[in-house]
Amino acid sequence: MKALVTAGPTHEPIDPVRFIGNQSSGKMGIAIADELAAKGFDVTLIIGPTSLKPTHTQIKQIPVQTAAEMFEACKQYFLLNDVIVFAAAVADYTPKNPSSVKIKKKEEEFLLELVKTKDIAAETGKLKNNKQVTVGFALETNDEFSNAKQKLENKNLDFIVLNSTNDKGAGFGHDTNKITIIDRQGNVINFELKSKAEVAKDIVNYISKIINGKN
Repeated sequence: MKALVTAGPTHEPIDPVRFIGNQSSGKMGIAIADELAAKGFDVTLIIGPTSLKPTHTQIKQIPVQTAAEMFEACKQYFLLNDVIVFAAAVADYTPKNPSSVKIKKKEEEFLLELVKTKDIAAETGKLKNNKQVTVGFALETNDEFSNAKQKLENKNLDFIVLNSTNDKGAGFGHDTNKITIIDRQGNVINFELKSKAEVAKDIVNYISKIINGKN
């Protein structure tokens, strides 16, 4: 079977030397890609700007920088894959008119106009067929379950992986993660704090469960 994974942040240019980004390292998405490859999947990894790389040599890597580039890559590969895991931390907004030259520090205030980026999981979710399995992530700071459940429905996912910034050792910048899986049947499965490699195994095992239920 074929699997598509997105990982890492996106960098949205303000000018040639500055960008809007986030603290995602790509560790979780890369760990999932490695685990899928270890389980025999033919894996394509669409990866934002990060110094980290998967360890499995058979993984096809597609580097991107911006949310728009990640969206285009996902559209191209979405229907070619049986499993799609949206683990990237894609920017919600991007500068409307990035400067072609470095912006000089002159005024006391600098206003930056932003426009919304494409919701990659929601847009590609409209193309999804009944045999595909799609997985999303929700990193939340408040109203965690209600926000995650809404994303599950809006993005047409089979299940969503919830992270809370209120959990110590979870989310960005850690080698560990603490997740809750919420699926379309209303099942809620809580996991203990684990290494991201172990978390990836839990996620891939749940993917296998969903695949078996569709066959």
